[in-house]
Amino acid sequence: MAIIVFALIAWQISGVGMGVATLVSLIAIGAIGAWSQAMVTLPLVLTALLFCIVIGLPLGIWLARSPRAAKIIRPLLDAMQTTPAFVYLVPIVMLFGIGNVPGVVVTITFALPPIIRLTILGINQVPADLIEASRSFGASPRQMLFKVQLPLAMPTIMAGVNQTLMLALSMVVIASMIAVGGLGQMVLRGIGRLDMGLATVGGVGICDPRHYPRSSDAGRWARLTQSRQPSLVHHWPCWSADPPIH
Repeated sequence: MAIIVFALIAWQISGVGMGVATLVSLIAIGAIGAWSQAMVTLPLVLTALLFCIVIGLPLGIWLARSPRAAKIIRPLLDAMQTTPAFVYLVPIVMLFGIGNVPGVVVTITFALPPIIRLTILGINQVPADLIEASRSFGASPRQMLFKVQLPLAMPTIMAGVNQTLMLALSMVVIASMIAVGGLGQMVLRGIGRLDMGLATVGGVGICDPRHYPRSSDAGRWARLTQSRQPSLVHHWPCWSADPPIH
């Protein structure tokens, strides 16, 4: 049932081809015996992604509107992005121990900078004449943010979400060193036993590109949210025979 749901979601977001590819890839994961591990990895990655969005998006908006704060935070983001991934494990283990929860915490810490940076970039790239026009029509700062800046910055923000997701996936294997379960644990056990078959199965489950969002999908979704008119929103069908994103 879960396979069908994921395939239908992929079809509606990205088209029939992506839906079929998602269906095939998920069946392949089940066929190679990695389904249970994949269902452990999936909530870990999605939880980390959700927290990154909840933390990173408001923080990026605030930093875009406060250049002084951005100057202070930018060196910290630089340090976070240049620090090797293994280094994050040491303080997390000291503070939180080992297990899935520390794994989510270290994944959030590692994957957070891109969405902050690209949110700042997207808002700062909004043309000044559009901001001035909205201000001249009496738009409040809140209206300007939600009706002008965020819609225009959405493609860049979605690229940040995509990069955050990719970093979260890359952290899965490293986080398995602190007893995080899932596909990363399969890779780690395979490497430890020199069992390349086991490591390959885990790696295929993590790296299969057909069941993860693509940058082009993020861009199309952002264009859809920008291009919808109010009348289309009210009359949008519950289910589309053709994918709504073209």
